[in-house]
Amino acid sequence: MKPDSMYNIMEEEEYEYQAVDLPDGPCFCPQVEFNGNPDSLYFSDGVRRIDFILVYEDEDKKDFEKRHTIQRRREYFEASLMKMGIELEATPSVLDEKLTFVKVHMPWDVLCTYAEVLHIKLPIQPNDLSSRPSAWRYVSWVTKPFNPSEGRIGKEAEFFTAAFEKDRLDNFFVKDKDTFFTQAMRSRMAFYILSRAPYEIRGSIKKFGINKLLDGGVYRAAYPLHDSRFNVQSAEKGCNSERFLLYEEWAHPKSFYKMQPLDLIRKYYGEKIGIYFAWLGFYTVMLMLAAIVGLGCFIYGFKTQETSTWSKEVCDPEIGGKIVMCPQCDTCKYWTLNSTCNTSKKLCIFDNFGTLVFAVFMSVWVTLFLEFWKRYQAELEYQWDTVEFLEQEEPPRPEYEAKCIYERNNPVTGVKEKVPYTACGRCFRISLGIGTVLFWIMLILASIVAITVYRLVVFITFSAKLRNHNLMDFEPIREYVTPQMATSVTASIISFVVIMILNMLYEKVAIWITDFELPRTKTDYENSLTLKMFLFQFVNYYSSCFYIAFFKGKAVGYPGDPVYLLGKYRNEECDPGGCLIELTTQLAIIMGGKAIWNNIQEVLMPWVKNLIFRYCTRSGSEKVKPRWEQDYQLQACSKLGLFYEYLEMVIQFGFVTLFVASFPLAPVLALINNLCEIRVDAWKFTTQFRRIVPEKAQDIGAWQPILQGVAILAVASNAMIIAFTSDMIPRLVYYWSFSVYPYGEHANNTMEGYINSSLSIFNISDFKRNPRNTNILLPYNFTTCRYRDFRYPPGHPREYEQNAYYWHVIAAKMAFIIVVEHIVYFTKFILSYVIPDVPYKVKEQMKREKYLTQVILHETNLKLVTRRLKPAGGDDITSADAEMTKEEMELDV
Repeated sequence: MKPDSMYNIMEEEEYEYQAVDLPDGPCFCPQVEFNGNPDSLYFSDGVRRIDFILVYEDEDKKDFEKRHTIQRRREYFEASLMKMGIELEATPSVLDEKLTFVKVHMPWDVLCTYAEVLHIKLPIQPNDLSSRPSAWRYVSWVTKPFNPSEGRIGKEAEFFTAAFEKDRLDNFFVKDKDTFFTQAMRSRMAFYILSRAPYEIRGSIKKFGINKLLDGGVYRAAYPLHDSRFNVQSAEKGCNSERFLLYEEWAHPKSFYKMQPLDLIRKYYGEKIGIYFAWLGFYTVMLMLAAIVGLGCFIYGFKTQETSTWSKEVCDPEIGGKIVMCPQCDTCKYWTLNSTCNTSKKLCIFDNFGTLVFAVFMSVWVTLFLEFWKRYQAELEYQWDTVEFLEQEEPPRPEYEAKCIYERNNPVTGVKEKVPYTACGRCFRISLGIGTVLFWIMLILASIVAITVYRLVVFITFSAKLRNHNLMDFEPIREYVTPQMATSVTASIISFVVIMILNMLYEKVAIWITDFELPRTKTDYENSLTLKMFLFQFVNYYSSCFYIAFFKGKAVGYPGDPVYLLGKYRNEECDPGGCLIELTTQLAIIMGGKAIWNNIQEVLMPWVKNLIFRYCTRSGSEKVKPRWEQDYQLQACSKLGLFYEYLEMVIQFGFVTLFVASFPLAPVLALINNLCEIRVDAWKFTTQFRRIVPEKAQDIGAWQPILQGVAILAVASNAMIIAFTSDMIPRLVYYWSFSVYPYGEHANNTMEGYINSSLSIFNISDFKRNPRNTNILLPYNFTTCRYRDFRYPPGHPREYEQNAYYWHVIAAKMAFIIVVEHIVYFTKFILSYVIPDVPYKVKEQMKREKYLTQVILHETNLKLVTRRLKPAGGDDITSADAEMTKEEMELDV
């Protein structure tokens, strides 16, 4: 940002604070009665438009001191607003005599002043660049039914824009002063003033901002108005009923198949809401391809589960039925391998070669998603005039300004400025925040350890209940409910409940820490909170999945010498088919439970609250209610805005990418959830919430690097799941090496005999060597049992040590991880390099707009120079000279 523009902002803000001195007597805003028009968006004169609404309650029933303080602060605040040029008008409620609604209007001069302060970009001339013909024009008839109705929502005219300057008003495309600034712009400027207007000054201490007054109970609510009811078009003259159009074409269930009217969303709610729904819609469209491939992978696994050789061997009574497995805990019983027949068949659905292909595909998909999103985001940045938003000086937060008591030299301008803390104070605040986050992360890890202990204890119980003394006697239900599956399901449900409880607790802690750190701007505040919340949520949601994928069953020893957790609980083992099916179960429960819970919460909570509020005020329901009172009965939006919406989707993105090798249906579930999420969010914002204060946003903020980090981690995560969690690598090693000479007896490569080779032999009499195994009953009809590992048999010179098969498998796993990671990372790098972040068409339009802006500025400066030279030189400058000067100036540009 240029230094002179920065000084202008500083002078403007200084003007704000100097202009709030109250006159000798109190300054009250006029009070009028409601005129009976329920759709009115204007003051009682029908001319001045309402830009914001303030609501306060009569203080008659409060104690004198508190009533006097609240009234004095409110009067001072409203007087400050009027001294700034804001016009106010109060109207008593028609439903509750204790409520009063203060209407806020910004005159033209005030709008122009703050449009310049906030660098709002406004049209200078129509866009004269012809758009290039798109390749999609030949198939536009296919997408036409999915577009919003053109008769209702027409395409907006395109303009070249420039940051508004009050002194150059003649250069801007002003058709009508009433519509030159959109309602979203007016509301944004009004909230900027409300957030900085003082309500109490005592010496050097200055208290200001509508947020503080809301927290202190001086005002009950502050919000911009919806322009109509959501289900009825407004009868007000000149009202476009954009809320009604958004409901009909976007939020209504009948429009679930239509594309989102992003330009209208941005115009009504602001760029920040618009960019969120643009990202969510783009993510959902990209998920369609991933869901189709994932569904195909699932169908392939489902069709081939009956033809899997190793699964047949597990279910074969002559093979799996005669293999006696060793007890998996100190009090468990022996069991036959074919008792896990159904589990092995289910495992075939997810543990096959199609899963490997799908994991590699998803690694490429996530790169394409992020790169194409950058291109789409660049187009939206240009269309919505946010290209240079972050390059401009973002104003500090009111909470930051209120605590500024120390002085320092600004490192950019060299001018003295006030800050809320010293360098040591800032270091202390950041250190406290980091320490608190680490403490909560350790608390989550402790809960994971507790759940692990639960799994170990409950597995013993389920083993005793679900296994019968007679190994060949199984009830039909026990074919489906194995001890491993029962333990996994119950532990997943408990893990989900713990996740939700810790989430609610940490939420408040993270907000408190971020408030304590006092970030300077709102962007800094949101980025700091985003990082804290995501680190916590990452550990909270994904730790149980990482445990099952990479730790469970990896350090269990062997039956004669098992490994114990905390010296007491024997580490749990995986199913003979591996831990992949348990990871799949965990993902399905957490993803499904989280999606159902969030959607119910987002739909029911605001609807029930609004229903209760309307029930409590039903006594005056027959009266005609004004627009501002109808909006007051809706729910207030969260102070964090879209933070939780983004968090929900990014956590889902992690499930879709980090563990997709174990659950190919994850993109399908995510797609179904997102199709509902878009309409639920649209319905919620349009019908159940007051209008959100519009905010400017260039991109999705700190979520972009978080998504990129998850995408990089996903490559390693999926490669390691395939290598260490699934049985694909051991099966490949057996097929190519150990099924034929010199290790095998088959003439050709085959999967026959894999189950026998993947299970080691243990001598039952060796249980006596470990005193902990005294509870294990020694059978009389067999002398050996089998366990899942690659070790030498009893009697071998190196009995119970890892054999050659084990080291071949380890080498193959490491080679697989290295090769796959390098291939995928190289592919990601090539795609990132080949796909430009900004489309060529957008670059051309940006250059054209910058050129026009510079030409206009030069023309304006030329006119000023011409006016000044006329009286000084005595002779008028000829038109030819002026024209030549103009041409020279353009050539300079």
